[in-house]
Amino acid sequence: MLLGLAGDDLVVNVQGDEPLIEPALIDGCAALLAERSDCVMGTVAHPIRDGSEYADPNVVKVVLDRHGRALYFSRASIPHARGAAAASVPGTALRHVGLYAYRAAFLRAFSTLAPSPLESIEALEQLRVLWHGERIAVLVSDAVAGIGVDTPEDLERVRAFLR
Repeated sequence: MLLGLAGDDLVVNVQGDEPLIEPALIDGCAALLAERSDCVMGTVAHPIRDGSEYADPNVVKVVLDRHGRALYFSRASIPHARGAAAASVPGTALRHVGLYAYRAAFLRAFSTLAPSPLESIEALEQLRVLWHGERIAVLVSDAVAGIGVDTPEDLERVRAFLR
């Protein structure tokens, strides 16, 4: 309200744990949400190419529907591959990036939504959005967002990169 934003204006939030995010991903996320009137939020993901990231609970994974909307976010290894499909998982699993675009009207409403049980279990606030029946558009990019900071070791990697 203080900014005087109209309901359809977009607000982009780059989370602090993504200090090296590419500006093109920020622009792409905002552009995607601007195109997708069926969604109240937008975010970004990229393919997981390293199997250790797939198993890492500090790496948030996302699975999509056929329209590129988020179905679920998890710290667990999703999708869970069984049998012969297991060998292809690192090429198809998506890592979620801490970047969000919101429609201003939804952002104002978000804080009034009750937290969901899934959000409490996974410690992922975007699950509140899905639980309340809203849609999140996901930009899948081949570009890796940069070094995300999920652990003290990640912070040291970012510091070393910046030096």
